[in-house]
Amino acid sequence: MAVVVEQTIPFPPSSLDLQNPERWNNLLPLIRPTVQIVRTPQGQAVLVDQALVKTRSVHVAAVGTLGNFSSKLLDDRNVTAVATEQPGTGKFTAQDIQAAIQTAGATKPSVVVVWASKGRNVEVHGQDLVVVESQSELEQDHILHLLGSATELCQTSILHTAELLKLFAKSACVTHSKFHVEKAEGNPAVLHAEGAVGFEKARHAIERELKHVLNAHTAQEGQVTYSVHYSDVNGLSRLENYIIAGEIAKYLDSQNILYQLSHSTVLSHTDAARGFSISVCPVPSHYLSAQAKPQIDTHATTPDDIGLQKLVSPSNASMSFDDALVRKSIESGCDAVIKAEPTITEYDTIVGDGDCGYTLRDGAKQVLTFIEGKDLTRLPETVAQLVSKLEVNMGGTSGALYCIYLTALAGALATESTIPKALQAALQQLMKYTRARLGDRTMMDALIPFIDTLENTNDVQKAIERSQEGVEDTKTMEAKLGRSAYLDESATQGVPDPGAYGLLVLLKGMCDN
Repeated sequence: MAVVVEQTIPFPPSSLDLQNPERWNNLLPLIRPTVQIVRTPQGQAVLVDQALVKTRSVHVAAVGTLGNFSSKLLDDRNVTAVATEQPGTGKFTAQDIQAAIQTAGATKPSVVVVWASKGRNVEVHGQDLVVVESQSELEQDHILHLLGSATELCQTSILHTAELLKLFAKSACVTHSKFHVEKAEGNPAVLHAEGAVGFEKARHAIERELKHVLNAHTAQEGQVTYSVHYSDVNGLSRLENYIIAGEIAKYLDSQNILYQLSHSTVLSHTDAARGFSISVCPVPSHYLSAQAKPQIDTHATTPDDIGLQKLVSPSNASMSFDDALVRKSIESGCDAVIKAEPTITEYDTIVGDGDCGYTLRDGAKQVLTFIEGKDLTRLPETVAQLVSKLEVNMGGTSGALYCIYLTALAGALATESTIPKALQAALQQLMKYTRARLGDRTMMDALIPFIDTLENTNDVQKAIERSQEGVEDTKTMEAKLGRSAYLDESATQGVPDPGAYGLLVLLKGMCDN
């Protein structure tokens, strides 16, 4: 995990225009077309999602100040309404928010209004309105995620929701860490609550903070689930976020703590330092269920060595893996990538930074070195161990995406009944960490057709053909993400996306043996 002290936002404040009152009013309807603007009597804009106004659940509304909403709010499908406090347009109330939701089509709505403020308080207004004040943007994000993850008992009852929120206000604990400008003990430093400490590994920094916030909850009565929310502050990378989430989960698992983990991003307008914050709240299990944990099968038996097609055959039992077959597939795929490095590099020199070929080649070499002497019948466990090596030695955006995908795949291989199902489950997890989809001219144009076709047909060669068609399509696509998005469209025409092409080489190498 890298230590970069100050935030690395690629756009100046004037371009971000975060203080513009219309920023959210224009952005959210573009991201979510079902959102409409409802005006309060004071002229304030309330963004209401019409797709949610008919739900039986308690409606959740988020109210904050300009420029201080989490980017995750765009993905929170449990939030019915969003509003910003705008100077010069008059004060508005929680009742105004409730009325706006009703205007959009809800009938006598029960509403929870989560207000970003400087206090922590819960007020119940009658039988259908609860107002929650949070101490910070971090706490507001935590509350929104907690409400979205709560059990049906809680989500469909304003009374139970109010009780949950009172528990949060009473017992939530928060801690903050930021990368320090000065070194400690000769190393980059992390500034914790008790002072600056030398940074060696992410695990040490995260364990220190978890122990701090969990210390207040050592004696819990009854069965509880810990709602654990973390925010990266001022622009940590996706890979760094993955590392933080992984280390939090490892520590909680080691302490036999049941938990639900959620995440958001916070931008600090007063301090440019980068870092992370963690918020923890114990919740009775009837209000919050623990998230499932994949179980690694360490006693797998092996099938006959009759080719990769055998591995995609349906089965009601847990999968097993043949060492020789898996090893041959991995080695063939990695060798193909290493051999294709000059071609991948040539493509990336034209449409990218020129490092994609080297990144994939170095990753392939790392995989070949890692699997030497490994027992590949224990494939889920081996893949999980591999990620810790790749995340250090395989850089770039491709490296981060491969690490995220392989982490999800390790768990899916241990829980799903077939290879296609495992690949699809890992793909769904990856799509939570990247906005790239089919048609965006990225590696997803090779990955998605391969996995979808494999899951639907169990035909490896047909899946390769569909993946190859996806790569060919990238030659005429307009790049929407990544380095290519900054180039004139004519510069990318006729050249396949290097990441998609490299992935296709890997898949063909693994399957054509």
